[in-house]
Amino acid sequence: MADILRIGGASGFWGDAALATPQVLAAGGLDFIVYDYLAEITMAILARARAKDPGAGYATDFVSGAMAPNLSQIAAQGVRIISNAGGVNPGACAAALREEIARQGLSLKVATIEGDDLTGQAEEIAATAPIEMFSGAPFPPKDKIASINAYLGAFPIAAALDRGADIVITGRCVDSAVTLGACIHHFGWAPQDLHQLAGGSLAGHILECGPQATGGNFTDWRDVVQGLDRIGYPIAEVCPDGSFDVVKPEGTGGLVSCGTVGEQMLYEIGDPQSYVLPDVICDFSNVTLTETGPDRVHVAGAKGLGVPEAYKTCLTHADGYRGGHIFTFYGLEAEEKAQAFADAALARTRAALTRMNAPDFTDVSVELIGAESQFGAMRQSAPAREIAAKIAVRHVDARAIGLFMKEATGLGLATPPGLSGFAGTRPRPSPVLALFSYLTPKDQVPVTLRDGAGEVEIPAAAPQPADPPKRPALPVASAANRVVEVPLVRLAYGRSGDKGDIANIGILARRPDFMPWIWSALDEDHLRRVFGHFTKGRIERFYLPGSQSMNILLHGALGGGGTSSLRNDPQAKGYAQLLLAAPVPVDADLLGGWDE
Repeated sequence: MADILRIGGASGFWGDAALATPQVLAAGGLDFIVYDYLAEITMAILARARAKDPGAGYATDFVSGAMAPNLSQIAAQGVRIISNAGGVNPGACAAALREEIARQGLSLKVATIEGDDLTGQAEEIAATAPIEMFSGAPFPPKDKIASINAYLGAFPIAAALDRGADIVITGRCVDSAVTLGACIHHFGWAPQDLHQLAGGSLAGHILECGPQATGGNFTDWRDVVQGLDRIGYPIAEVCPDGSFDVVKPEGTGGLVSCGTVGEQMLYEIGDPQSYVLPDVICDFSNVTLTETGPDRVHVAGAKGLGVPEAYKTCLTHADGYRGGHIFTFYGLEAEEKAQAFADAALARTRAALTRMNAPDFTDVSVELIGAESQFGAMRQSAPAREIAAKIAVRHVDARAIGLFMKEATGLGLATPPGLSGFAGTRPRPSPVLALFSYLTPKDQVPVTLRDGAGEVEIPAAAPQPADPPKRPALPVASAANRVVEVPLVRLAYGRSGDKGDIANIGILARRPDFMPWIWSALDEDHLRRVFGHFTKGRIERFYLPGSQSMNILLHGALGGGGTSSLRNDPQAKGYAQLLLAAPVPVDADLLGGWDE
């Protein structure tokens, strides 16, 4: 075990449970604990916070909740910490943490990685007018820009560890970099060790969402529900070749299985044969998952294909305002009453806007939760007698949002009967910080390491071109004596998420012999039947023979994406559930009587 690197994942988002750090520390034998706090939505929130207060803009509870109560145990065990909690202000985060370390009389060394923040270069960047890398949209007005951050890689983190840092705080880096940086430092991997870098990146991808690898958001949720209150956070035991085992602390809830780990592997990876990270272009198509013991899965087979010449860069910009509310109705004809109320509220507001010579809303969303509005054409329920009507609007002027809320609540005594709800003060308009993604050449992004010894610039590794991936042969179903239809969940696990305005749905076969039927069933026609109410955009499908799984991308499916969408599910978190519920054909003989 001397060559095994043990890394605990203790945060998957800003707001994750405070119990994670003491739990993984109690497991013992860890070399590192890593924390991922950042997502596109988080960056938008932090950018707004920094705009109001130059000392803000980082994940404050990393210092107060994760570090402060546990620093003495971290120091005693010699566990090193890596976190992207710096957000848009890693210097302020480090200063707050150093103050806390000094207050406790400890001598832990803190380093920061900076350079991802390109907001100060907005003028120069606007002059080059890059286009949005997914939609082709033009560059936004420069006076509307709130933040610009390049997604950095892992080698600067490794350099900070090489210089003796006990705690490394970064700004925006790719989520998996906090884990890969520890691997590079420990094993001495070089930029040309592409397969190892891909394996370490996959380990980071499994850890980056915390308990999503150990039973959280798991398709077979009944297998873990009894222990969700004490779910174990994931630990990766990484080997020198980049393969690794996924485990969890003994005595904790949750589950580590091919299902839980496989779902997380597919989560938000896009093209699995071209998963582009700053340090390596990964091919996960032949990754294998093997259960080698209770709550232990071995992951192997990640390949590195090359090194990109540019950093993915995310810009947030002001793009109007949004607001809305949930109004509940119950009783007879509740569904029709809720729709009539929504129509009346919007009509009354639009009439007022017309009288003011103001433009119409730029977007409107009405979703009747409880009437299977998320299921679209696949709805099966009868008319609902209880409805939560989510009504949301977007406009260039905050006053129009306030007007809608005033007019909607003003209908309280003029509504069809059955309106109710638990509410406090009237919701206020919130500014929309829309997301714009593009590529920045690495030589235009100086990366700086700062620690107690000073500061040093960390050059980017030279790019290594990657050949286009050779796509695997697609699975073909054998002839069947009898074909039956069953919900997809009988054949597969599923998990979904987002990248901007693209929904990503990963489907993992429960048995290898199910996969040909799954691939055949989930063709574009079927996907459009299930998701046609959400998207008319392009659909892509990818096959992963190593894990007998597939990845599906629905372009333009999220109403603009999480930072600006009005949807009830702007990040596609439930899209896999819609697909798993839909019936698909399968050879009856494969089911062994399950269809009876």
